[in-house]
Amino acid sequence: MASADSRRTGNGGSVGGAFQLYLDSLRQELRQRDPTLLSVVVALVAVLLTLGKEAAVFWKFIRSRRSSQRAVLLVGLCDSGKTLLFVRLLTGLYRDTQTSITDSSAVYRVNNNRGTSLTLIDLPGHESLRLQFLERFKASARAIVFVVDSAAFQREVKDVAEFLYQVLLDSIGLKNTPSFLIACNKQDITMAKSAKLIQQQLEKEINTLRVTRSAAPSILDSSSTATAQLGKKGKEFEFSQLPLKVEFLECSAKGGRGDTGSADIQDLEKWLAKIA
Repeated sequence: MASADSRRTGNGGSVGGAFQLYLDSLRQELRQRDPTLLSVVVALVAVLLTLGKEAAVFWKFIRSRRSSQRAVLLVGLCDSGKTLLFVRLLTGLYRDTQTSITDSSAVYRVNNNRGTSLTLIDLPGHESLRLQFLERFKASARAIVFVVDSAAFQREVKDVAEFLYQVLLDSIGLKNTPSFLIACNKQDITMAKSAKLIQQQLEKEINTLRVTRSAAPSILDSSSTATAQLGKKGKEFEFSQLPLKVEFLECSAKGGRGDTGSADIQDLEKWLAKIA
């Protein structure tokens, strides 16, 4: 008795043979009725096959470009809590962290039904390194998570706004604009500012930056990105004016019960699942 595999192979062969016989009979009938019509049909089939191959190649190229952008960049100032967020997302556990002078990356399994994965990349927050590492990884970014220390925000607002200004300029200039999130971290601390207040103060500070930068004389030529501005000219800056959507959410990598407690990062996990 033939095995199941041989039966499947035999069936496939018979189906292919029957289809070939049908094509041969159709070709013979067309040749007998009208040779010209046969030439037209053959040419049409050739065109359709060619277009089908080109369409498949184009679609594969588009999908490969999009699928190659799987990186989520975690950026922000030193001590904003980026690295602990990175660890919490990957392991769910608390770990003591320290300021790093290099990047860290790992595959993150998204919490959805499709089994999607992203590559989380934690970039250094030190002032002398952060723009250098951003330049290195920004082309592969599917999303950028800008982490803010909500408890220290009041005293760091100028530094946060200046770095955010540059990150936004770089993001808008990319061919494939990444999704953009401002994660207001350390909400477990009593003095932490709300996401709404942080958004409002950042808009005011970025508006001031626009004014001072546009008023400062430039020794660079007019094509330089240094002259680029965010938002609409002549209007007070708002994030809604940007060509990319900037979202805000509150989170806490440490959690409300200290080192042993669970993190409050559910909204961040949902956002990552959405953009994946």
